[in-house]
Amino acid sequence: MKSNELVDAAKLGRAVGLKGFLKLHNFSDFPKQFKKGRRFFTDGQSLEIAEFDADKSIVRFVGINDRESASKLTNMILKNTKDDVKKSCKLEKDEFFWFDIIGCKVVEEGEILGLVDDIERINTQDYLHVKTDEKFVKNGMQKSFLIPYIDRFIIGADIISKEIVTRYAAYFLEQK
Repeated sequence: MKSNELVDAAKLGRAVGLKGFLKLHNFSDFPKQFKKGRRFFTDGQSLEIAEFDADKSIVRFVGINDRESASKLTNMILKNTKDDVKKSCKLEKDEFFWFDIIGCKVVEEGEILGLVDDIERINTQDYLHVKTDEKFVKNGMQKSFLIPYIDRFIIGADIISKEIVTRYAAYFLEQK
């Protein structure tokens, strides 16, 4: 992924009230990125946040001051560049952005099990969705599988070399 490619940040829901607010469905772990003055992109336009209420998860954009104008934005996806996300959202030690994890090889005991092609959040737990390496698929194993992103299964991640080292993850691959 190029650094200027856009990544999804949130989805705009229904209009709320009469002053141009919309429900914000945050896709990230970083609600602090939605602050006054921050700019996001949708298909064909740029939107600058005028107000954001984190408790109610509602947002209003500059120039959107009534319910009718806000309603036209319903169901749009707010996007931002990868570089801007990295600047505005600070990670803790051993935390990674999903877009850096997607595309990583999953390696166990020196053998490539597959590639991370998506990340799914089920309740509060993240799972790596892994597209199984062809050598395993040819041997009758499933085409994809999930690995819980927890210490028991993930030994380490190196986003520079695009590799995630696992243990016991082959068990999930072998299940039918």
